[in-house]
Amino acid sequence: MPHIVKSFDAELAKLDEGLARMGGLAESQLAAAIEALDARDSEQAAAVMRADAKVDDGEHFINEQTVKVLALRAPVADDLRTVVTSLKVAGEIERIADLAANAAKRSLVLNQLPPVAPMRSLIRLGRLALALVREVMDAYLGRDAERALSLRERDQELDDVYSALFREILTYMMEDPRTITSCSHLMFIAKNLERIGDHATNIAELGFYRVTGRMVTEGRTKKDVSAYIGADLPE
Repeated sequence: MPHIVKSFDAELAKLDEGLARMGGLAESQLAAAIEALDARDSEQAAAVMRADAKVDDGEHFINEQTVKVLALRAPVADDLRTVVTSLKVAGEIERIADLAANAAKRSLVLNQLPPVAPMRSLIRLGRLALALVREVMDAYLGRDAERALSLRERDQELDDVYSALFREILTYMMEDPRTITSCSHLMFIAKNLERIGDHATNIAELGFYRVTGRMVTEGRTKKDVSAYIGADLPE
């Protein structure tokens, strides 16, 4: 329902507009990082790294806008949820962009080494992560709680592909120790892509909360086979 003070609606709309811009930039960065990996294009990878600052600027805008709305309007109920989730979603998008830039950075090293077969599976993982990010942002901005909840379950598909890729990379390194350096970088990139799926899923949960006012309480089952070797790889 529109507010009596129309400027309040305009201020809330700026939050969605800012998130749409941020999401579009992060999606473009991730798509370009995947293309750079696939084509072994160092110039494109470097461009992804440079573009990361634009997403950071978008997050600063959301932070400033949420402070402004909270201070001037004292929103309640669904308006307050819009403000709070905007702040959180901006943080999730910023992390997605950072992880995309990190993948691009590692591709610069990979391009100096002979190509390895697991790259094909890595590209598949990246495209799954990209599709999830796009659909989750559409659900959030479209205030589609049912779609957001269903997308939350899609993270399992990404986890399954990641786990299969992890095993493939280990096998490849054991069969040919000369590939250890290349495969180690692939493993780091794969973990970054898996984390992107986690951030996308967080956005889905925030989208559900924004519309319904209910938190998703059911835990997500994670099947990460890398967990048993120490797992949280540095970015």
